[in-house]
Amino acid sequence: MGQSELCLIAKAFAFLLLVPGILGWGKEGHYLICKIAEGYFTEDTLSMVKELLPASAEGDLAAVCSWPDEIRWKAHYRWSSALHYVDTPDFFCNYNYSRDCHDTHGHKGRCVTAAIYNYTGQLESAYKEMTSGIRYNLTEALMFLSHFIGDVHQPLHVGFVGDLGGNSITVRWYRRKTNLHHVWDNMIIESALKTFYHSNLTLMIQAIQTNISGEWYNDVSAWRNCALNHTACPNPYASESIRLACKYAYRNATPGSTLEDSYFLSRLPIVEKRLAQSGIRLASTLNRIFASEVKVAEI
Repeated sequence: MGQSELCLIAKAFAFLLLVPGILGWGKEGHYLICKIAEGYFTEDTLSMVKELLPASAEGDLAAVCSWPDEIRWKAHYRWSSALHYVDTPDFFCNYNYSRDCHDTHGHKGRCVTAAIYNYTGQLESAYKEMTSGIRYNLTEALMFLSHFIGDVHQPLHVGFVGDLGGNSITVRWYRRKTNLHHVWDNMIIESALKTFYHSNLTLMIQAIQTNISGEWYNDVSAWRNCALNHTACPNPYASESIRLACKYAYRNATPGSTLEDSYFLSRLPIVEKRLAQSGIRLASTLNRIFASEVKVAEI
């Protein structure tokens, strides 16, 4: 490979690093999801999660929920980039696993829903008395699974192929130039924190927890359930996301448009509810996984 080709690759890679919308929910969003989930862990799940977490987390899953975004550009983890999302054909407001779950090269099973199934299976099939090598793999599996359950709930992580889930739709968020994907990853949450929560993430978490036990209480049991007694069920979550992308994310957000109060205030309830659903469903998935582990260990 010549020097000119290497230069082009370096420039392209540098560009990708500068596109904030490529990441999933921002750090605040993933922290919030995992912090909500922690409040719904069973004792068995809490014990196992603490056992698997890296020492740097100090027993707090929320502290490492953004880890898959932080390492995805490192050479050793570049393979994981395609696992953060799944795209549908343009203007298809429905999700189909066999049609949609592939990477940009057409390799099947390379998408966020497949990753959730994969890491669920890894955790579910393990025993408590594991070797150090297996334990390291399960630590990564836990962090990937926790992150990807969050990602699949972000509507534009199940967006259209043609605009890369909104990444290629340039808009203004008030006065700031950005892209539509980044609006949903970060900017709605950031604006909510400044406008309603005094830039205090704990207050936002408490407000969402209040809605879970109040306004959304009657919906929570349905959020928890998986059809056919499955341990993980990401396909319905992806289906919800693409419907929300069509109804809310893409609507009135054409290239070059300016998104202000009317967009922000009507979309914020969608974002907060998706964050809540992510937290509840992450906790429920891990509770099912580690309930299975206890049964296996007792046999």
